[in-house]
Formats: sequence, structure tokens, C-alpha cells
Amino acid sequence: MKKLVIVFISLIFISNSTFIFAKIKLPSIIASNMVLQRNSSIKIWGWAKSGEKISIKTSWITNEIKIITPENGRWEVLLKTTLSKEPQTIQLNSLESNIKLENILFGEVWICSGQSNMRMPLKGYTGQPTFEGNSAIANSRNNNIRLFSITENGNPTPLDTVVNYKKWNVASPENTKDFSAVGYFYAQKLQEILDVPVGIVMTSWGGTRIQPWISKDAVTPFLDINKVKKDTTEKYKRIPSAIFNAMINPITSYTIKGVIWYQGETNRDEPKLYQQLLPEMVKDWRKQWNIGEFPFYYVQIAPNKYIDKANSQYLREAQLKALVIIPNSGMAVLSDIGSEQTIHPPHKKEVAERLLFLTLNKTYGFKEVDCIGPIYKSMEAKEGALFLNFNFAETGIYSPEMEVSNFEIAGADKVFHPAKALIINRKQVKVFCPEVSEPVAVRYGWSNWFVGTLFDNNMLPVSSFRTDNWE
Repeated sequence: MKKLVIVFISLIFISNSTFIFAKIKLPSIIASNMVLQRNSSIKIWGWAKSGEKISIKTSWITNEIKIITPENGRWEVLLKTTLSKEPQTIQLNSLESNIKLENILFGEVWICSGQSNMRMPLKGYTGQPTFEGNSAIANSRNNNIRLFSITENGNPTPLDTVVNYKKWNVASPENTKDFSAVGYFYAQKLQEILDVPVGIVMTSWGGTRIQPWISKDAVTPFLDINKVKKDTTEKYKRIPSAIFNAMINPITSYTIKGVIWYQGETNRDEPKLYQQLLPEMVKDWRKQWNIGEFPFYYVQIAPNKYIDKANSQYLREAQLKALVIIPNSGMAVLSDIGSEQTIHPPHKKEVAERLLFLTLNKTYGFKEVDCIGPIYKSMEAKEGALFLNFNFAETGIYSPEMEVSNFEIAGADKVFHPAKALIINRKQVKVFCPEVSEPVAVRYGWSNWFVGTLFDNNMLPVSSFRTDNWE
């Protein structure tokens, strides 16, 4: 009989059917060592048999909370956290359960998600280093940084709890070496600057398109799901909504501060669709979490040669355009720190810092921290040249080169020629070419691989861009 009960519990735990537990069962992410979003209303939830009387005591709330499990077996309570930095406890009791969660901290909770560049660990991949990763590992012991890692998994229907994961752990060399480098560098600096605990939840999967990260209801208007090949050899890795079902849906009741996202390389062959899907995914996730328009900061894919010769500049353009569509968002540009040799640039600390600048300025009110590099605004044709103006260039335009490289210019014939570019009055860029006497369009960094040479005064780079919309 006991074996039957164990099998039954296992089966219903990986489905979306009604849960019936004799004992209290908690989701994987609710556990000792977790970080709860500080000074917020947060949810604690779980499962038990219908009608089960449950008492909940916390170290920071005087009164005991008593609930009765509803008919569907899923119970939920709303708790108000504080600004305390002291370790907390939660005690849950029922007729058959006695659960104590310990060493809980109140702090800032961020999700880090995407594909392999987000998952790339501090120790790097084989033959692909993470610069400064070894030093970060050696110095990573920090009780105020907590890590939760969701392992790659997909499912045809939404799950209610994470099945494959690494439990909440205090940051230490033993567990940071395999954790997201971008996620760790981001959490480490955020914790140091804010002087509060930080919890970082890593849910990423290499080689994934954006389609599997979006719920079925949200992605269906853009795809004919019935025509998608039902290949389950990689845990539903390529099936629309499958990754959302297993790696996002189970944590949407967990209160967070925001999301950092690093993905796009696998969608580089469909930039127009991606420009629609990225804002839709953000809208979908915000709907699922139901805590308002939380911050969403993402990374523009870096330049790379790409062996398939795909025109990745169009995907970078799609990400740049999405910035205008997504409320409360920001984009970290990597035009200067790509890698010609690998799709996984080693400068993950710089990636994290640029995401951090966005977070500090836009989320935590550090308005003195520059977070956005110059973005093309307008142009003026005169003297056989094009003069370019930029938004977010309050401190000026800078290049380490006397003549800025990576510019092309075209006339009405739509044929682009390599161009010379000069910074004028530290604010404008003059672009010209002897072969084009009457230029009408200019492009910068408009190729798979280039090294960015145009920045603002704080060395935040300019994204690749074009002034035309020619096919």
C-alpha cells in the first residue's frame, strides 16, 4: 500500500491534475535558505488533502495563521515581509506534518533566464572561458547571496512545481562554479551595492528559441502549433510552450523583483517574428506572475561570425526595436565585447555590469548611474555627407579611433560602400564616402561580426543600426 501511495504522489506531482496529499507538500522553490522579496506581499503555497487544517507560524509575524485546505488540495497564504536582515523561520504543522523552513532571508529576488549565454557558468564551458570566473569562484562565499537553479526540462502541459532543480544554496565556491556567470556577477554586485540579501533563480536552457518559453495561450496566435514537429528526444526542448510549462509556470507564484534575460542567437533566422514574440513573452510572464509590470532587462546578442552566415544584425535590430514596445525594460548592448571565435563571449562580468546599470538606474533610483548608450535619433544630409544625431548622448560621443570604423553609406541606388566617420563637436557623427556623392542611408555594424568602436562617455556602446528599411 505504501508503494502505491508513493507512486500515486509521484504521478500527480508531474501533472496538472488536482493534488491530494495526506501530508503537507511544498513546491520545490519554497525551502530553507530561500530569499523572499523584502517588504512585499509574498505567497507561500502547497498541497494537502481537502479539509486538512494547517497552522503556519513565522518568526516575524506574531499571530499564528490557520487555514483549511480547499477542495482542490492547493492551499495558499499571503504574508507580508519586512526589511529585516535577520534570518527567519517558517513552521508549518498539520495532523500529519511538521515542517520547519530555516535560514530564510528577506532581500531582492531576480530571475535570470535565456539560453546558453545565460547558463554559461563561472567555470566556463569546455575550451570557452569566463573571464575572471576563477577569481569570482574563489571569493564567492557569501551568506547574503542565495542561488536556486532549475535544470533543463520541458513538458507538454504546465507543471505546478519544478521537477529538476538544484535547491536553494548559500553562495560558496562549491556551488557558484556551476552557476550562471551573468547571474552570479549580477547578484554579487547588486548585493554589495544595496547591502541587502539577493536571491537569484536561474532558469535557462542552451540552444533554445523563444517560442518554448511562452505559454500556449500567448504563443498560439503567432504559430500553428499543430504543424510543429512533436520531437520529444530533447525533453520537448523545441516544442512551443514546453519550456514555459516546466521551467517558468511552476515559479510564477513566487514573488520576484524582476527578470534579466539573455537569449536570441537561436532565433537569428526569424527577426521579424522575434520582434513580435519578445514583447509578447514579457507581457505573458507579467500576466502569469500578476505582480504588475516588473522590470525586464535583456541582453542584445553579441557580434559573431556565425558559421551558418545568418544575418544576425537583423535580430539585433529586432531586439533594439522591442525596447520601445516593452514597458519598464532596458537592453544591454554588447557590440564591443563579442567573440569572433565563439558564440559564447567570455566577458560575462561586463554583461552583468551593463544589466546592473539598468537595474540601479531604472529600478532602484540611482539616477546618477548611466545605463543607456547612445541610440540613433536622426540624420541630416549636407556637404555630400550624412550627419547623425543620437539620443542618450548627454555626455557626448566617444571613440578610441580617429576615424570611426564599421560605417557604410549608400545613395539612391541602395549600394553600400565602406565609409569614413568622424565625431563632430563630440556630439554628432559625420559619415561620408567619395564614391557616394549624394548619400541617403547609413549603416553601422551591419554584419554578423564587427567590433564596436562608438560609445558614450561612460563606455556604453552604440548598437548596430541602420537608417534605411530596405529589404
